[in-house]
Amino acid sequence: MLEHLKNTDCGTPASLSEELVTLHIDGREVTVPKGTSLMRAAVDGGIKVPKLCATDSLEPFGSCRLCLVQVEGRKGFPASCTTPAEAGMKVRTQSPQLQELRKGVMELYISDHPLDCLTCSSNGDCELQDMAGVVGLREVRYGMDGANHFKGEARAEVDTSNPYFSYDPSKCIVCNRCVRACEETQGTFALTISGRGFESRITAGQGDGFMASDCVSCGACVQACPTATLQEKTVVELGQSEHSEITTCAYCGVGCGFKAEMKGEQVVRMVPWKDGKANEGHACVKGRFAWGYATHKDRITQPMIRAKITDPWREVSWEEAIGHAASEFRRIQARHGRDSIGGITSSRCTNEETYLVQKLIRAAFGNNNVDTCARVCHSPTGYGLGQTYGTSAGTQTFKSVEHSDVIMVIGANPTAAHPVFGSRMKKRLRGDARRAGAGLIVIDPREIELVNSPHVKADYHLQLRPGTNVAMITALAHVIVTEGWLADAYIDERCDAKSFAQWKEFVARPENSPEATADITGVAPELVRGAARLYALGSADHPQGRQVNSAIYYGLGVTEHAQGSTMVMGIANLAMATGNVGREGVGVNPLRGQNNVQGSCDMGSFPHELPGYRHISDSITRAEFEGAWGVKLSPEPGLRIPNMFEAALEGSFMGLYCEGEDIVQSDPNTQHVTAALSAMECVVVQDIFLNETAKYAHVFLPGSSFMEKDGTFTNAERRISRVTQLMQPLAGYADWEVTQLLSNALGYPMNYGHPREIMAEIAALTPTFAGVSYEKIERLGSVQWPCNEGTEEAGTSIMHKDRFVRGKGRFIITQYVATDEKVTQRFPLLLTTGRILSQYNVGAQTRRTANSQWHGEDRLEIHPHDAQDRGIRDGDWVGIESRSGQTVLRATVTERIQPGVVYTTFHFPESGANVITTDSSDWATNCPEYKVTAVQVLPVTQPSSWQQGYRRFNDQQLGHLAAAQMEMGGQ
Repeated sequence: MLEHLKNTDCGTPASLSEELVTLHIDGREVTVPKGTSLMRAAVDGGIKVPKLCATDSLEPFGSCRLCLVQVEGRKGFPASCTTPAEAGMKVRTQSPQLQELRKGVMELYISDHPLDCLTCSSNGDCELQDMAGVVGLREVRYGMDGANHFKGEARAEVDTSNPYFSYDPSKCIVCNRCVRACEETQGTFALTISGRGFESRITAGQGDGFMASDCVSCGACVQACPTATLQEKTVVELGQSEHSEITTCAYCGVGCGFKAEMKGEQVVRMVPWKDGKANEGHACVKGRFAWGYATHKDRITQPMIRAKITDPWREVSWEEAIGHAASEFRRIQARHGRDSIGGITSSRCTNEETYLVQKLIRAAFGNNNVDTCARVCHSPTGYGLGQTYGTSAGTQTFKSVEHSDVIMVIGANPTAAHPVFGSRMKKRLRGDARRAGAGLIVIDPREIELVNSPHVKADYHLQLRPGTNVAMITALAHVIVTEGWLADAYIDERCDAKSFAQWKEFVARPENSPEATADITGVAPELVRGAARLYALGSADHPQGRQVNSAIYYGLGVTEHAQGSTMVMGIANLAMATGNVGREGVGVNPLRGQNNVQGSCDMGSFPHELPGYRHISDSITRAEFEGAWGVKLSPEPGLRIPNMFEAALEGSFMGLYCEGEDIVQSDPNTQHVTAALSAMECVVVQDIFLNETAKYAHVFLPGSSFMEKDGTFTNAERRISRVTQLMQPLAGYADWEVTQLLSNALGYPMNYGHPREIMAEIAALTPTFAGVSYEKIERLGSVQWPCNEGTEEAGTSIMHKDRFVRGKGRFIITQYVATDEKVTQRFPLLLTTGRILSQYNVGAQTRRTANSQWHGEDRLEIHPHDAQDRGIRDGDWVGIESRSGQTVLRATVTERIQPGVVYTTFHFPESGANVITTDSSDWATNCPEYKVTAVQVLPVTQPSSWQQGYRRFNDQQLGHLAAAQMEMGGQ
């Protein structure tokens, strides 16, 4: 029953050497890469060597002494984990001497370990228990009565401070695996071994418990622990699982693979999947632990309808709810015209579900009024990379960073927003015994963790003023052009000559120099020049003759600006100019925010594009979809989300189908959004909770969590991975089935029996997905688009290897234009926004987990100088006012933020962070300028008028919900 818990662990990491050596282990001939440990070589030969301190996710340590072997011609008993295989070796893993040595070592471990195996939470999944059996231990000659750590006063108190796992020191064998996992895998260095000899024990932080330490609750230590010392509380409560399924995390765009360990339909724990290409066995606090929201008491599982948002909800059958929504949409179209309704797809739903929503809108609604949350985050990425390279996605795999010599992070905070990739990046930045750490350039108004953290420090932190990204990227290019660091051969072969010549002349102008732009960016010219040289040339000790691999990773601090698209093109220019596109360790890599925001774009969620980024106006493409869908499609691009709001206020857009997005909380200028929704005649929300948008809805269709559906997600590296149904949908239908019901009710038939049929249709209509199938994904673990007959079977790991998708790479002039959002005497500070590790997006999922113990409210970060000028102390309530509105938050006084700039997150609806953001947006895509809002901050004593109104409205809406549920429960 517990076989699914056992994974092959090779003991030490694989060697990357291309040179092979052949040796004999227990008489078997084994050939392995040079540098492979004897332990791993034995596993390759089908032989298992006992071990406790070794695991293949960590470097060998050699402390447990169980893995001793004998090598012919050598004295002693070397540890197989730390001894490399050599050609001609003859190794024995079993002998009477080895048996006695191992048994003696195990006796010592067991003499100071509680023998409560039958009632221990790790019973059946304990390596110490397994190894005691392997070595044949039958008695402990030393007895159990001497000094120990598990009886009476000697037994330390169990640390249960962390909400997700416990630490029981009495069961610790001091193997050091948890300490090494925290250092090597996570890179937090929160754990250490305190004391010496018999008194040695694992300590978190300063010894005040896990919650008081720097631990980020990634679970790497729990995963590494071979005993019950570190154990998930769900395992303590529920016991070991009886089966497992592979699925994909539903949080950020890293797309971590997980092995969901289960009892029936109940998840016992989520274990990071070792074979997951995006995460390789690592996870963060959200993916590993914060999945309880899926069965939270706030889940709505019954459809509801009402005539007005001031009316109580009425719980109805699925048939009535779907019929009512369809009739309302048809009524609105009959009265206001075909283009008077539209829909918003979800970046949290699967590719298949998103595809069906956009298909419903185009085929059943008869228009192209479809958009997605990428509008307000990475739409400039799609435009900018499309213009320069010819495709709308990142160029690399996450693993590619391991080959980087220089890493530039722009407007992103990987350790908070994409923590598993952040850990991978930190590992490369730290370096190891074989290779020095990569150089690091951080371009951000705020001092993020990467700037200065344990064993990682940025070579250059260009702490620019918000809104000046384009001036900065052009200044960096100016240095590279004028100092002669261009990759001329690469440019001649791969790039458009005319556009390059125009760009080169533009960036070389004196007004684009670091000295000339310093007054704009606020960054010292020598720092800009140093960063440009590092990006182009590498560090001073870079090996001569070897090409420098420089990679750029960027986030919403690039795209959510009035010049977001311009900045993306500036980044693309810089990478081309230095030859840093098309191989391992380089590239332009947008860090996508949500689990399937890449997929939602791929599936045709923009009003001007069909699946695969093909324009709706192209008659050949349109004819292909018309033939498959059996309906005539409109050639006219539809409304973007901001256009929908404007049209609603004008009275021409009256119906909205919103699946899995919370536009009230996530979109800018909240009061404008709510006014638009209030003006609509029928808002249909499909979600798992009564989110902020649902409070303005007339029809609520219960959604399904990632645990309740089959499908696929596409992560930021274009990797398509399976989402596996773990439990039946709590409301009876998966999201794709609900969309299908609505389409049928509207008169456009959909008759899919399983999401694999939807993916087959996607593959048939989308050239970049032509080779994608469930069978292939399940066999290979994942695939990356483009995936078709012209690629490897698993798709394309590195984009633009030999040529750009558009042919020749196109340089585009990036003229800096100052944002309209400027500081004034009334609004003298600039507000910028971001995320925090423990919370996710609008918080609908993470706020319903124990993650709120780390971050229970949004706070405003303000520099000590600005705080002192205003009489603000740490923890004070402050009012933040912009030209859009006012809200109140608690202040955190910190030097992480520069003078003149304030910062907050947006995870809690009552905070009203987007009440103060404005309608300023990117010139090309309408992506809102969240990162630059002119504000004033002053001490206050009460909530803002908006917050007071929000509380009244929220109480009213929750009352309507409770009344409907009570009425249904009483029937």
